[in-house]
Amino acid sequence: MTTIRTRFAPSPTGYIHVGNVRAALFPWLLTRQQGGQFILRIEDTDRARFVPGAEDLILDTLEWLGLEWDEGPRRGGEHGPYHQSERLDIYRQWAQKLIDKGLAYADPYTPEEVQGFREEARAYKKTFLYRDYRPENPPAWDGKQPLRFKVTNPKRYTWHDPVMGELSAGPEALDDFILIKADGYPTYNFAHIVDDTEMGVTHVIRGLEYISSIPRYLSLYEALDIAPPVLVCLPHIIAPDGKKKLGKRDGAKSVTDYRTDGILPEAMLNFLASMGWNDGTEQEIFSREELIEKFSLERVQRSGARFDEKRLLWLNGQWIRRLSLDDLYERAANYWSKSAGSSTGAYKKQVLALVQDRLKTLAELPLMSRYFFEEPAVDLELISGSKQLRKLDSGEQRELLQIARGALAELDAWTPELIQQCLNSLLEKTGQKPGTLFSLIRIATTWAPFSPQLNETLALLGKETTLARLALAISAIKG
Repeated sequence: MTTIRTRFAPSPTGYIHVGNVRAALFPWLLTRQQGGQFILRIEDTDRARFVPGAEDLILDTLEWLGLEWDEGPRRGGEHGPYHQSERLDIYRQWAQKLIDKGLAYADPYTPEEVQGFREEARAYKKTFLYRDYRPENPPAWDGKQPLRFKVTNPKRYTWHDPVMGELSAGPEALDDFILIKADGYPTYNFAHIVDDTEMGVTHVIRGLEYISSIPRYLSLYEALDIAPPVLVCLPHIIAPDGKKKLGKRDGAKSVTDYRTDGILPEAMLNFLASMGWNDGTEQEIFSREELIEKFSLERVQRSGARFDEKRLLWLNGQWIRRLSLDDLYERAANYWSKSAGSSTGAYKKQVLALVQDRLKTLAELPLMSRYFFEEPAVDLELISGSKQLRKLDSGEQRELLQIARGALAELDAWTPELIQQCLNSLLEKTGQKPGTLFSLIRIATTWAPFSPQLNETLALLGKETTLARLALAISAIKG
């Protein structure tokens, strides 16, 4: 049995978004399931688009997600270097093999001349193919001109994609493409084939945008006498409007931004894996271990998967609920409001235990908990904006709060159980529904749009604070 080796080969040209990460996740899952190796390679040959710091951002994101790699930057390995910019001599050696076979030639044309060829083909209503304008006597390649691959046997290629099925393309898909640019750097079309071969990659898993280029890759594999790896194309992640591939303009923001926003790595992996893949059941929550156990390329769907950020938030909330209180406390360390800084860890954990079931992201923690640490500002619009409470005039609101304050003040012990009994008796006394009375008390004591269970919230706030805030609300509501 051949050991499966896959790779993720990002370009350090900016931030890493969800589409990039899914392109890493699927090959990572395959190797972890099959006991193979996962390689990280940096494709940094596009010097015009190189962004300083982008590589570290990519590596940090993969480490945060737990997508550890077996070979590559920060790890090393016997197939390095793992930066394409450090492999230029290797590409020249492979290019020389093609030159020696008469399968590569120096391109003597200027961009203006090539554009003229395109216009000529258009005038004759023909598809432009560079091989139709191939120079008869190209100069010897000296490294200062582009080096092109020479297609000598245009034919139909067929191949099997584990996701997309049986595919084929005719001679019209083949053309003389650039192998090495005039600046000495290889093109993706050439470099990735050399790298994958030298690094023993058995499965190349990438986005659907590469599918039209595969016939050219197959012709180059053939010219180099290389058996192609398994070639897999993943369906696109579709923008929320369902009309096109997700791009940065459509919400494909940096995974780092999601991390800053309080998305858990478990939720992000769960979300990305289930975009375009399922295990054939109704299960929605998958741990990393379950994904490794159940993943298969055959169950990746052929159609695009729509990006749904609401589902990501839902999944994140589910994962937050699954964390132990101690684990959640550690992860939430940088998300507390400034006013929580002087509070004890024990008190913070009590607050966290109350709000855990309502958090969708860690970044919501300040909004959900600030009133436990500081006096909230009175915001009467929270009352006027409530469908239930706007039915009451200000006098009725004041009266209900006065009755509630009086009843709560008489409690001998301030426990969640006794507070709930008191609240229930207030419903009978006032004839109000919980949605009205409890909402009014909750707003008057927190001035927040939402809060945890009312009795537990009041218990943690303490009797003195609760009564003081009710008194303040009564005076703020004009009778």
